[in-house]
Amino acid sequence: MLKLTASDTFIVAEEGESPRTISGVAVPWNTEATVSDGTRVMFERGSLAVNGKKPKLLKYHDDTAPVGIVTSRLDSEKGMLFTARVSATSEGNDMLELIKDGAVDAVSVGVNPTEYRFNDDGVMVISRGEWVELSLVTAPAFRGATITEVAATEGKSDEQELQPMTDKIETAAAVAEVPAAAPVAPVWATAKREFKLPSAAEYVSKLLTGGVEAQQFLSNIKAAAPDVVTTDTPGILPEPITGTVYNNLIGRRNVMEAIGTKAMPGGGKVFRRPKVTTHTTIGLSNGENTNLDSGTFVVSNNNVTKSVYGGYVRLSEEDIDWTQPEVIGLLLDDMAREYAKQTETVVEANLEAGISTTQAAFDVTDPAAWADFVYDCSVTILNASSHLPTHMFCSPSFWGALGKLSDTADRPLFPQIGPMNAYGNVTPGSLSGNAFGLTVVVTPYNSDFLAIGNPDGFEIYEQQKGAIQVEAADGSLSRYIKFRGYLATLMIDASKFVKIA
Repeated sequence: MLKLTASDTFIVAEEGESPRTISGVAVPWNTEATVSDGTRVMFERGSLAVNGKKPKLLKYHDDTAPVGIVTSRLDSEKGMLFTARVSATSEGNDMLELIKDGAVDAVSVGVNPTEYRFNDDGVMVISRGEWVELSLVTAPAFRGATITEVAATEGKSDEQELQPMTDKIETAAAVAEVPAAAPVAPVWATAKREFKLPSAAEYVSKLLTGGVEAQQFLSNIKAAAPDVVTTDTPGILPEPITGTVYNNLIGRRNVMEAIGTKAMPGGGKVFRRPKVTTHTTIGLSNGENTNLDSGTFVVSNNNVTKSVYGGYVRLSEEDIDWTQPEVIGLLLDDMAREYAKQTETVVEANLEAGISTTQAAFDVTDPAAWADFVYDCSVTILNASSHLPTHMFCSPSFWGALGKLSDTADRPLFPQIGPMNAYGNVTPGSLSGNAFGLTVVVTPYNSDFLAIGNPDGFEIYEQQKGAIQVEAADGSLSRYIKFRGYLATLMIDASKFVKIA
């Protein structure tokens, strides 16, 4: 059961309420705190009911020491408001005296979470819980979680009916200066070395005395008792898993997404891709009744060979059944990421290898040299194929040099928010952009590559087969988990590309 100290604001008992009451905020909504077992929690609004069985009022979360009952609950924007009545018992009277003296000045809730989730920061966000008890405590988890006033008329004059503890109260402005979400760890009393543990007779005698003296006696025993640390209780220390399993492998497919993939034929290891290699002849007429220029038309075949990419792991049935979160989901996610990375790496390498025309290297820190390179490549492509380039493919090193370019006034050449005369837009937060009117595509798995081209000249074929599960044939309780796919590329028109030498 979670035991969470209340928020930073309390309200006083209204005039006309029954005596022996305290009021305040039991739980602040959407505020993070750390409970007694180290779990970080946060309550959503509506997580605690305002009706049903009333929570008990305890002292120090001791189920054997009830001192009253929560009489009313109100769900407000600030949090769950409460009013509690302190019973007219010896322990209740003692707690009222401690509250008026300022020794007990905070409250804490005991809740059994029934519906909850963990956010990305590992905080348990409770959406529904059973409010079991409200305790009077001395050390809150939030600064300002204090009982400011108590209504107690029994045996008192009217002038003493409402006694504010001014030495414990902070002004609303002072409390507001401290973020409510910053928990303050409780500080407990340290043991006094001169205190000796009592005999059985001394213990019983003090308990029979009762009142504040007995309470102080029990506190001294607690302080003088031997320390029990985590190394003494390894058998009951849980090892929770916080949040989802982190996987930094992204599996980018920048080139494949920019060019697009085509459906791969189902049959055969090799398939054909036709291409016109000789065009017809069209010319000026040779005169009346004279034959026109003759020509021919040739369509050649390009043979494309399929390649298989995949991998597998062997899992025991115990690992499959006992892991939390389940290893199968994590494994398939990692395989899909790795498959994406490997196939993209192959596509990038085949694209670079398929480009035969080169342009001389240049000073990548000179904006004018970049412009010369882009336009020289564009002219070459236009002359060779009658097409114009649309994309710039560059490895991270060239992409970084491109983004650093600036004009003579040290203004970025490709600003994030481009003015009307900007050459394009390239930002460090995106692996795509626009430069010199070309779509920038970063090739993350290619170390030193820069090319200008038209994606129509390069084709990618893929059939993702996904995962398959096969029982081990050796009699063991294990399975093979396999992930695979078919991939093929074709540089069908190299005249549409130029790369740096």
